[in-house]
Amino acid sequence: MSPDLDVVIVSYNSAHVIGELLDSLPAALDGLAADVIVVDNGSADGTADLVARRSDCRLVQSANVGYAAGINRGAREASGANAILVMNPDVRLYPASVSPMLSALGQPGTGIVVPQLRSAGGHLAPSLRRRPTLLRALGLERTGIPAFAERIKQAEAYARPHPVDWAQGAVVLMSRACFDALGGWDESYFLYSEEVDVSLRAYDAGLLTYYEPGSVAVHIGGQSGQSAATHAMQIVNRVRLYRRRNGLLASWCYYWLHVASEASRMVRGHRPSGFAVRALLWPSLRPVELGCSDRRLPR
Repeated sequence: MSPDLDVVIVSYNSAHVIGELLDSLPAALDGLAADVIVVDNGSADGTADLVARRSDCRLVQSANVGYAAGINRGAREASGANAILVMNPDVRLYPASVSPMLSALGQPGTGIVVPQLRSAGGHLAPSLRRRPTLLRALGLERTGIPAFAERIKQAEAYARPHPVDWAQGAVVLMSRACFDALGGWDESYFLYSEEVDVSLRAYDAGLLTYYEPGSVAVHIGGQSGQSAATHAMQIVNRVRLYRRRNGLLASWCYYWLHVASEASRMVRGHRPSGFAVRALLWPSLRPVELGCSDRRLPR
């Protein structure tokens, strides 16, 4: 019997959180059949052993090849269902939360659906985003003016279903047709910006990313921590994503705006920003996983 969807969870040192996610799946699926794949990216904390002992999922063991590569590996190993639900290990799905996303995915022209995210305390998480632009890199997000703010904070935007540019990638449902049309997720990002890239490339291909508040997930967040290296990876990937989609002059402006922004944060006491500034200015300092240490403006 073919499943209704494939579920792909990419884990890395997630033994303390992944069990509760897997436990939440039966109620969230509410009778839907799913092929659940956990791709473990070389965990050293017993995650793989924990998952292997369970009968409600399949374990795929991998080296730490990055989040997007883990998604692609899981999608290849799964049943080939028409929908792929991608999740971080530190989320918990509300009961009956998958069906509304599946229904939304069936709308013409929709390739990706994202749910409403809530914090561990139950508060609404502002997970929706506008596409990156030069104006939105000026550091004026506090104005709340859409031209200057990438993050969408207005409560009314979270009360109704509608298309969005992109959203935080803790929970993403995408059609197999969309996945195939894009050639999967871009593995070159390793970590961070891959969810931005996949939604923007889907839009380029004529497929929308749709927000469905009838589906709700709790995102604990911050479970893997953030080091200076991972923060630098996040900032460098923002710049390289922009460069891949825009001209050289605009990309240099975007680059220097991020140098200035991170320098400002460093002065205000955010220590990881100091390394991010150095990684932007000196390509040899960038995390080797990104493979973009050959030029100042990363591509």
